[in-house]
Order: sequence, then C-alpha cells, then structure tokens
Amino acid sequence: MSHFISRWLVLTIAAGVMVALLPGMEAVGEPPMLGIAAFSLFLALINASIKPVVHLLALPISILSFGLFALVLNWLFMELASWLALTLFDVGVVIHGFWWSVLGSIIMAIVSGLVGDVIGE
Repeated sequence: MSHFISRWLVLTIAAGVMVALLPGMEAVGEPPMLGIAAFSLFLALINASIKPVVHLLALPISILSFGLFALVLNWLFMELASWLALTLFDVGVVIHGFWWSVLGSIIMAIVSGLVGDVIGE
C-alpha cells in the first residue's frame, strides 16, 4: 500500500508540472491541486490495474506501428483518468486534444522518473 501511495505522490507532482507547463491542460477544482491529485489518483489506479494487460494485448499492434499505438493507449488512459475524476469528484484535469496528451505523457514520464529517483522509489 505504501508503494501505491508513493507512486500516487510522484504522479501528482508530475501531473502538476504537466499542467503548469502545457496550455492544453487545465486543472479543474478549487484549489487546482485537488483536481490534479484526483486525476493522478485515477491514473495511478489505471497504471496499476489495467494498463499492463492492455499493453500486453495491444503488443502486436504496437509492434506493427513501431510503438505509435502506445501513444494512443496513453492518450486513452489519460482521458479515462480525466473522465473518472471529473465524473466522480467534479475535479480533475481537462485535456484539450490528443497532442497535448502526448506532450503531457512525455513530461509526466520525465518528471516522474526524476522525482521517483529523488525519493528512492
């Protein structure tokens, strides 16, 4: 359980940086960090549960598309996390398009890797 909480913290920091840097991402909620935390909670739940299975099932398509299909899957997971947070808690992160989610995924990967190394995850 502590690993999940630390992963959620790392994703929350990464999502905060992503929302701060990208104009195509908008935090909804008061304070905005609440929306970012709800979004990252659902993203952590998705990453822990269905993401490995979906990536394994989509591996043949990802190989044929030279990994570009993984971008589509990441976009879908970010949209799902956004939709869940906004639907259940009325807070979250609004993503204004596919390319913003691609840039957001790259930023989140870099920042979560750096933060994960700093806290020793």
